[in-house]
Amino acid sequence: MSDSAEVVIGVDMGTTSTKSVAYDLGGHPLASRAIPYPYRVPRPGYAEQDPRLILDAVIKTVAGVAADSGRKVRAVSFSSAMHTLIGLDRDGSPLTQVLTWADRRASGQAERMRAAPGGLALHRRTGTPLHPMSPLPKLAWFHEEQPDLAAHVRHWVGIKDYILLELLGVLITDHSTASATGLLDIHLLQWDPEALHLAAIRADQLPELVPTTKILPGLRAEAAQAMQLPAATPVIAGAGDGPLANLGVGAIRPGVAACSIGTSGALRLTAERPVVDQQGRTFCYALTEQRWVIGGAINNGGLVLQWAGDALAPEFGDGREDQLLAQAATVPPGSGGLIMLPYLHGERAPHWSTIPCGVYIGLTRQHRRPHLIRAALEGVCQQLALVLESVVAAGNEVREIRATGGFARSALWRQMLTDTLGMPIGFPAQHEGSSFGAALLGMDALGLVTIDHAADLIRIQETLVPDQAAQQTYADLRPTFDGLYDALVPAFRALRRMRPDLPLA
Repeated sequence: MSDSAEVVIGVDMGTTSTKSVAYDLGGHPLASRAIPYPYRVPRPGYAEQDPRLILDAVIKTVAGVAADSGRKVRAVSFSSAMHTLIGLDRDGSPLTQVLTWADRRASGQAERMRAAPGGLALHRRTGTPLHPMSPLPKLAWFHEEQPDLAAHVRHWVGIKDYILLELLGVLITDHSTASATGLLDIHLLQWDPEALHLAAIRADQLPELVPTTKILPGLRAEAAQAMQLPAATPVIAGAGDGPLANLGVGAIRPGVAACSIGTSGALRLTAERPVVDQQGRTFCYALTEQRWVIGGAINNGGLVLQWAGDALAPEFGDGREDQLLAQAATVPPGSGGLIMLPYLHGERAPHWSTIPCGVYIGLTRQHRRPHLIRAALEGVCQQLALVLESVVAAGNEVREIRATGGFARSALWRQMLTDTLGMPIGFPAQHEGSSFGAALLGMDALGLVTIDHAADLIRIQETLVPDQAAQQTYADLRPTFDGLYDALVPAFRALRRMRPDLPLA
């Protein structure tokens, strides 16, 4: 690709904000706008958003970067948070709020489906873990808990599907978004009959399935005017933010994984066909029909450090994060035999359960605040190491890892992750992640570039290698860390029964 007088806008509808970035055809960002929005917690375990606020953020950020770039907009391509669910009436108006991936109201339905005789087989067909994040258990929850509302829903969609309906007047969902619903047979690229039965919905209540590179018809006149774009501007269906994050950091070739730690965390590997872990520990989502992302997300990333600040160092003021990390750096790897299971918000991969809670194991009189802080950070890294082991156990080779996220600002945490995962990690220079992935996918759809070349556009700023002694320490601790989950399940269940304010799994 080379510079030109045109841009492709990548739109990333995230959990906390929508960010639009205009890229020239050489992949350079020229303009960026972001608008945040809240999510509501009307009851414990709920996590909702107003779809109209997200629509407004999309329109305003696209209009802003289109004007700021000063160039012709060649296309607009979309990324969105995965696992969202909205019920629409016959006119396409929302009957529900957006249920986000963090909404846990369907914990009971998810655990019931997971424990059923066909639960593992369903996971293998759909590539989506049976977890309350997924639309499948959420749909069952609506059928069981709000049947009158469910009866009035004409279509069930995700947030990107709703946005595209508003902007273009077409009801479609891309294969990537659909592959994260728990309703799609990823091997056939068709809605799964058993999943539809469990969800108590019909196939005609879901959008039409299209490839992620589908070029959609023109914008509605009012949408084009609001976004200050010609109505004929091509719009690319796009994909989920997780697969597009791999594309955005260049982790697109076989054997190259992407790892991120923000508020939560994830580790994902790109493959050329659907690959499902036979034990149900990983997900498998589409990027394109020839590229699939295998891996797992964890609920507890940077928020564990935030918790440590609130609970262990409330007296720290500005610069709290730096002070916490400085204290953790005074303790050697392994935290003096102290382990933390960082399950403050339940956990996703590889256990996929809302049951667990946070635990410190091995606490003695010799342990002090720095040990507690470091053990919390090490717990996050160990959980990602379990995801990596699950990906490899499913028959995948991982030769290289590229890592991004807020944690990368800390030299301590960067090295800790490298030592725990036990292989070199490359840290890309500044990038926009999923919005860049969306733009690259749009360029691929228009024939301007192939996604195979995406890795060539990413500059690795730093590569770390494991410290052998620290790597061995973490490897020796990992079997104990891993085994604690199963050993503590009875205690987790007993404690959960004592918390009536939380969804009971």
